[in-house]
Amino acid sequence: MEAVIETGGKQYRVREGMLIHVERLPAALRAAGVAGGEEEVVFDRVLAHGNGAAVVMGRPYVAGACVRAVVQGAGRERKVHILKMRRRKHYMKRQGHRQHYTAVRIVAIEQGQTAVASSAV
Repeated sequence: MEAVIETGGKQYRVREGMLIHVERLPAALRAAGVAGGEEEVVFDRVLAHGNGAAVVMGRPYVAGACVRAVVQGAGRERKVHILKMRRRKHYMKRQGHRQHYTAVRIVAIEQGQTAVASSAV
């Protein structure tokens, strides 16, 4: 079973057992200090879920559906280098950025109770 979730202003297509990096979650700050980092996170903004032809689409979210995940850790992505330059103007600015992330492993995808099938839409 697969699902499309929304978190941190981005959409992710997930399956059970997947490890994904999402925008930093407040729960990850507490879990990073815990041995093993086993804290559960629930994503309730499920845009769609299903398996093959039986896909359920939300308007905008599927009612009652949620995706359960376990926090695996937190960290920072690779550095992105930013360079601003104006030719012949003696201007050059260099900057770097490393985005914080939370690594989560998808444990379960729970279906909603009242959902509309995509074939009926």
